Amino acid sequence: MRYSLPFTPSPSGFSAFQKFRWEVLTVKYAPRKVYIKENNVYVELSYTDFCRRRQADQSYMDKLFIPVQGCLLEVVREQYADFYKEKERWRYLKKLDTNHSLLSLEGFTDSEGNVIDFVIDEAVDVAETVVHSVMVDRLKVALPLLSDSEQTLIQAIFFEELSEREVGLKLGVTQSVVNKRKAKILAKLRKIMENKI
Repeated sequence: MRYSLPFTPSPSGFSAFQKFRWEVLTVKYAPRKVYIKENNVYVELSYTDFCRRRQADQSYMDKLFIPVQGCLLEVVREQYADFYKEKERWRYLKKLDTNHSLLSLEGFTDSEGNVIDFVIDEAVDVAETVVHSVMVDRLKVALPLLSDSEQTLIQAIFFEELSEREVGLKLGVTQSVVNKRKAKILAKLRKIMENKI
């Protein structure tokens, strides 16, 4: 059975509304409920009651409705125009996607028909957190075992976030010297940390 629903945007555009009228859309199912405004309060009606009132009272022909979760909700002209403007925008964007052969992520499903979730789960990895914590503790023990000049270099590069070039200017050496010293110090730190098990 098909029902007539009382909502459709004017084909001439939203800014040129002269008089709102009912246009018939044929749909498969009637709305569950219709909400109309009476004395600035929404009143809930069944679709059958609404159709009876519409036939008995011509003022119902000028009311504007938008579909919301299987129901019809009476709205003012601006809300009606905004709703259908946005709906037309989405229809246009979907048409562009189709014309340009863009794929929607909603189109990807697994063998059981469930939508595949492409969002990466960023849950905390407990094992990785524990390893990181142990390594930080080892580093705290290892750093004081370096010489003062080695600690100064590590402090500048990793804690003050200076570039090797900036550290070289600060220490009066070239960037390549800083790079070689850094590599030696990191190797030394690695050995110290591996022995601190």
